[in-house]
Amino acid sequence: MAANPDLQAVEFLLVDPNGVMRGKWAPADSLKKAFQEGVNFPMSIHGLDIWGREVSQTGLHIETGDKDGYFRAVPGTLSRVPWANRPTAQILLRGFTPDGEPLRYDCRNALSRITKALAKRGLYPVAAFELEFYLLEPGTDWDDGMPAPVGASSGPDRQRMYGLDDLAEHGPLFDDIRHAADAQGIPIDTIIKEAAPGQFEVNLKHRCDPLRAADDVIMLRRIVFGCARKHGLQATFMAKPFIEYAGNGMHVHASIIDAAGNNVFAGEAGERNLGGVIAELIHTMPQGLLLFINSWNGFRRIQPGSYAPTRAVWAENNRSVALRIPASTEANRRIEHRIAGADANPYIVLCAILQAMMDGLEKLHTPPPPVVGNAYENTEAEQLPDDMDEALQLTEAGKFCDRALGPELAKIFKDLKRAEIVAFWAEITPLERTTYL
Repeated sequence: MAANPDLQAVEFLLVDPNGVMRGKWAPADSLKKAFQEGVNFPMSIHGLDIWGREVSQTGLHIETGDKDGYFRAVPGTLSRVPWANRPTAQILLRGFTPDGEPLRYDCRNALSRITKALAKRGLYPVAAFELEFYLLEPGTDWDDGMPAPVGASSGPDRQRMYGLDDLAEHGPLFDDIRHAADAQGIPIDTIIKEAAPGQFEVNLKHRCDPLRAADDVIMLRRIVFGCARKHGLQATFMAKPFIEYAGNGMHVHASIIDAAGNNVFAGEAGERNLGGVIAELIHTMPQGLLLFINSWNGFRRIQPGSYAPTRAVWAENNRSVALRIPASTEANRRIEHRIAGADANPYIVLCAILQAMMDGLEKLHTPPPPVVGNAYENTEAEQLPDDMDEALQLTEAGKFCDRALGPELAKIFKDLKRAEIVAFWAEITPLERTTYL
């Protein structure tokens, strides 16, 4: 506050199980309270569906009196909001019960629990995310009310993957994104033109702090939304906004170092450690799929030939698989987890990945052979569900979700996903009406 005497407002931010950012605006002088006592929010904010409606099955709403908890500031996440109309700060919050205990169904607290469990074993995860998104032109109508991707009007085949011209055309926007990220301590690495008109990817640098790596994703999405709006554009991280174009993925690069700073996937024991982790990630993948693809729309992205994986397989340096071991030096050996949609909850995604990695290092099972060539043509490997209901049934039948999220958050997450499925089942699409009327 002393360094920013002009501040007029603060935006208190928290993330619900769907990965949606919620919160409130307040006067700037309320920041101190957020650090010392916490800001009051109903704990039921974690029991809202993707539309922000109460889901009674979670047991968090009026039947409990809809009690408040305390949501305290996360140190290190306080920053200015460059695109705000008045001098404004923002801060992430994490939830506590009225008794002062960490709220178990707060997704950030769930990831903290796993990180602490690994630390007790002398293991420290290193993670980085890659996020794909589309830039859209508001006021256009590309498909049933969906705005057109920028550049699509020049022709549907204008993909220009890795092209520099598209980056240059939106240079001022990407400059603003970088400047905002620098101001907020978000470590952007590269910005890339992706495989469809108006589609781009931002890669974040690795952190030996899973919580901050997940925070980076939440804040980066907010930066992209805010900067795009400032430039008269709209951004979307929707997993599959266009049937004819590539979907938006969230790739996670993950490794683990020991107390001496050595990569456990390197050296004499590295191959066995890596194999054990891969084996567990593949074993838990079907029942954990809903944690990576947490939206009805997200399952539309899982299509053969789309660079979105359809089978529980792995390989070295192969982008058609679910688990890719990128080309790297031995000291930087890591797993690229390629399943999640860009709209997924990064805390929950990391909970699932790190729980499987921790279990894999303990079990040290032998993984199946790596795929050679096109994984979409491998009919022997297990097919991943391409339907949200099937994925939820697998999640409910297994125990992995409860282990990864903790039983409290796992129950709420499954309740929310069931409510979302039922809502989509209740909708009759325009295609059905035009077909059967």
